Amino acid sequence: MNIRHLTRQDLPALFALYEYLHATDSPLPAPQDVSAVWDVVEKSDGIRYFGVFIGNMLVSSCTITVIPNLTRSCRPYGVIENVVTHASHRKHGYGTAVLQSALTHAWALGCYKVMLLTGRKDEAVFRFYQSAGFDSQSKQAFLAKPDH
Repeated sequence: MNIRHLTRQDLPALFALYEYLHATDSPLPAPQDVSAVWDVVEKSDGIRYFGVFIGNMLVSSCTITVIPNLTRSCRPYGVIENVVTHASHRKHGYGTAVLQSALTHAWALGCYKVMLLTGRKDEAVFRFYQSAGFDSQSKQAFLAKPDH
């Protein structure tokens, strides 16, 4: 198992892995749009995509964004999104490993907390996040989306 930051060269593998994230999703934008987004990611010190590789295969990934903050002694906080593990590689510790890498990154940057939301309602998913160190009882999440 090799865990590392993802690079532009990993994008095809990441998009293939994202097929296991949502049953349906918006179509992938044009290559130049994807490239423009990745340019922003590469230029930002606060955004990291982590991936777990078995051989050359990307089997698990997550994204962490570290956000500057004016409270908590100006310590930043992190937000983890898009946690996904390839369906045939689940229950082998890869998801936990990628989350631990993201958390280690956040703690090294002085984050006072890291938040993670899931849209899943499956108790097994809740247990997975709890076993990875996340507390579902200390805060209540609210979500707003634009009307489309």
